[in-house]
Order: sequence, then structure tokens, then C-alpha cells
Amino acid sequence: MQKEKIIIIGSGPAGLTAALYTARASLDPLVISGNQLGGQISITSEVENYPGFPEGTTGPELVDMMQKQAERFGARLLIDEVTEVKFGKGPPFYVKTHGDEFEADAVIITVGASPKRLEIPGEDEFIGRGVSFCATCDGFFFREKDVLVVGGGDSALEEALFLTKFANRVRVIHRRDELRAGEALKRRATQHEKIEFVWDTVLEEIAGNGKVESVVTRNLKSKETEQLDTDGVFIFIGHYPNSSLFEKQLEMDERNYLMTDDHMMTSIPGVFAAGEIQDPVWRQIATSVGQGCAAAIACERWLESQE
Repeated sequence: MQKEKIIIIGSGPAGLTAALYTARASLDPLVISGNQLGGQISITSEVENYPGFPEGTTGPELVDMMQKQAERFGARLLIDEVTEVKFGKGPPFYVKTHGDEFEADAVIITVGASPKRLEIPGEDEFIGRGVSFCATCDGFFFREKDVLVVGGGDSALEEALFLTKFANRVRVIHRRDELRAGEALKRRATQHEKIEFVWDTVLEEIAGNGKVESVVTRNLKSKETEQLDTDGVFIFIGHYPNSSLFEKQLEMDERNYLMTDDHMMTSIPGVFAAGEIQDPVWRQIATSVGQGCAAAIACERWLESQE
């Protein structure tokens, strides 16, 4: 069994930032990548809202730079997936992957959250080419375009309102005939001149040639299908944290996001969390980077207090 000072589970912006800071503190961190190096950002085609890149960059390029910077200071990357953890009441912490077993003095969890999918034809194919799960990230690319928003909760209406800054037309497709969002948001959205609503309707398919061009919808009451032309599909039917690995070991909120204190520590001393695994609100690269930085510094100080 390999002994490690710090293991970072996850390799998105929070994880790679935590790796950079702990590596610069000479803590020799091991980063276990998970099944997608870079997390969700690795499938983001354009990134224009991350500070320091006035011309923008791509998700894969940003991941590559973050990885190289962390490795420059001594962080080590293991391309593998954690399959089991045993935290107990404190260190050493047991971490198992498909190929190895480890004991660590401290752990930083940065495994993120995943957007819920419609699971329809074309959804995966057109991610980054018209299908998006983040209007804040991608809305700029739909200036003077026609877009669809799928969902009826607070997030869907917030993102629909945000998209009106760019798109000419925003149609909100909801499977019910009544929105689940708060009253203030409902009022703003229903009164907005650019927003239209398509009620009792679900998406059956997303289609296009290289990029999104249309969708097929089905009315749940009449059962009729219809093809709608559109330039983009924004899906906001919720997120779920990738926290199942930590069930019954770490405290979670009612949505299964890990709970942390002001210093990013979970309910187990020595186990920290950063990024979307503990953040159901902001879900931005910049906020995940800040949280990863905070977790790394807090982890370093906690280890010092144990010596």
C-alpha cells in the first residue's frame, strides 16, 4: 500500500489548483484524475470568461496549462478512478483505485457535479456545438440567435433571462403547464419580450449537421410531435453531485452535496472538499479555482497543526 501525504481526488479546475498550491508547499500531492481528466471543462469548446485570457481559450487548453503548472512544482497525476474510500474518524485515510491502494494523511475531494441529461438522440453529439448546460459560459456565442431552454425551475429561468442579453429569441420548453420557479423569477420571465413558453412538451431528439439546427418535440397531452428550428439548446433540469462514493462517511446536504466549513473541511478532520462537489450555487471555473486554492491552504495548515 502506497503512503501519501495528500491525495486529491478529481482533476478539474478545483483539483488542479489544489495540486498547484500543495505542490508549491512541498507536499508532493498525488492527483487521481477520475474518468475525465479536467472534469466538465475538458468538454467546453470555448472559455471566454476566465480572467487572464482576453482572447479566450478552450477548455482542453486551459486544463493542459493547469496540469503542466501543477506538475512543474511536483504534483503527480494518476490516470485512474477512485472506487472506494474509508475515512473513519481521521488519518490515515484509505483510498482505492482500479489499480492501486493508498493511505493518505489528508484528502482533498474535487470530483465535481454533473448536469442531468435528457438522454435523447443528439444530446451528447452536439455538446459544445449548440448543446450547453451553462448559459453564463456559452451565452455569448449565441448573439442574435434563436435558442431553446429546457426546464422550469429557478436555474432554467435565470439562465433564460441571462440569454436574452444575447439571443433574439428564447423559448422555454417545460414538461408541465406551470413553472416550478419562484414568483419573482416567473414574473420577470413571463413578462420579458424575448421569452416564449412551450408548455407540456419534452424534447425527443436534437438534430443538425455539424451543429444544432433543429429539435423534435412531443406534446405530452396531445402526443403530437413537431420540429422546431433553433441554433442552440440549453438544458437546465438540474445537477447532481458526484458524491455517491462518500455516502455514510461524510455529511451531505439534502441534495447530496458535501458540506464544508469556512475552511473547506468536511465533517471528517483532514478531509477537504472544493469545487462543485460542495458548491450547488456558482458552478464557474473561477469559483472552483478559488475554492481549490482555499482547500489547499487549509489542508497545508491542518497538516502542520498535526505535526
